[in-house]
Amino acid sequence: MKDPTGGQFGQPTILLIDEDPDVRQCVRRCLEGEGYRVLQADSVRRGMELLDSEPVELLLADPGRSDDGASNLLRHVKDHCPEVVVILMTRHGSIESAVEAIKQGAFDYFSKPIVDDDLRLLVGRALRQQRLIAENRRLRAAIVHGRHFDEIVGQDYRMMKVFELTEAVADSRATVLITGESGTGKSLVARAIHRHSRRAHKPFVEVSCGALPEMLLESELFGHVKGAFTDAQTDRAGKFAAAEGGTIFLDEIAAASPALQLKLLRFLQERKFEPVGSNRTQTVDVRVILASNRDLMEEVQAGRFRRDLYYRVNVVNIELPPLRERTGDIALLADHFLRHYQQENAKTIFGFTDRARKALQSYDWPGNVRELENCVERAVVLCRNGWIDLADLPPAVSGAEPDPPLRFAAGPG
Repeated sequence: MKDPTGGQFGQPTILLIDEDPDVRQCVRRCLEGEGYRVLQADSVRRGMELLDSEPVELLLADPGRSDDGASNLLRHVKDHCPEVVVILMTRHGSIESAVEAIKQGAFDYFSKPIVDDDLRLLVGRALRQQRLIAENRRLRAAIVHGRHFDEIVGQDYRMMKVFELTEAVADSRATVLITGESGTGKSLVARAIHRHSRRAHKPFVEVSCGALPEMLLESELFGHVKGAFTDAQTDRAGKFAAAEGGTIFLDEIAAASPALQLKLLRFLQERKFEPVGSNRTQTVDVRVILASNRDLMEEVQAGRFRRDLYYRVNVVNIELPPLRERTGDIALLADHFLRHYQQENAKTIFGFTDRARKALQSYDWPGNVRELENCVERAVVLCRNGWIDLADLPPAVSGAEPDPPLRFAAGPG
């Protein structure tokens, strides 16, 4: 059974290539005694086949008398499995061939006969090198992936976790709760989940629960029938019906009234609801994503949010960190917004001056990513000389005193 991270059940795997069966037996016995898993090949060709089919960390090889054998083997490793560390061994070696092998990518080179203690030390050093190579490659891949997921930008390790969780949960049916301060990008995450799901070709419907009074919100979500309340002149379908087959995103869910919470709980349990003023039950296929800038458990303990609903919506929780806790993303986000808004405003701007960047980095960003975006949009509009400077930033960000209000002298009469 292969372990995708390399090795079998956590054992480092070493591939041994040597045409001499006695050498292979001696080396295998020494290495297996150290707890390594050892694969064997009697030729470079067979060794290449094993490299392509097995998870190998270290290659220990005598490529034979031909210099082409070593070159071909090192080239194959470089092209197909660059994380594998190579040690070449031969009884026909020379200083010149050792130097050439290392230039081509070999970790080390030693001549036969093999001394067990020397082999153990060399293999230990090589495997430590392999772990460093694999970890660096993994981190580089994580950073490249982490810089941008859908429309969400960030390279902070907490954002990488957000990207991984968002991608993992996207194609499931699970209810998702997105938490974080206002302006951290909860709506972007909800849209990313929808776009990466099999529901992407169906509607994405967003509702801010804090923007409407209780009666209108219930009607907005579940619809109403004619005469259900004053001004209900006709039947009207709600947002849940409009999102059929797709996703509904309920922002500021903590603002929902107790009655609406109960109705939402029933929908999450049964996927059924009745429009306001109607006794006719409707069923829809909708994936529900919710968001809150308040701590819902605190709301539960204060009696403002139903405990049973909390456990129903908190199936998967994606928590977005505030911008002040991921300051390494500020410059990345600022450059991202700069590219967007200079294109939108048809302006050529080369970037931020050093002191403008320092001001952006030093500011606390209580409004989080949304405030930073607004700040950069304003700077793009105001910029006149091709570089965004302190004067183009809001006074709160630049540290400048705001301009005093204009005063006009009273005229006669």
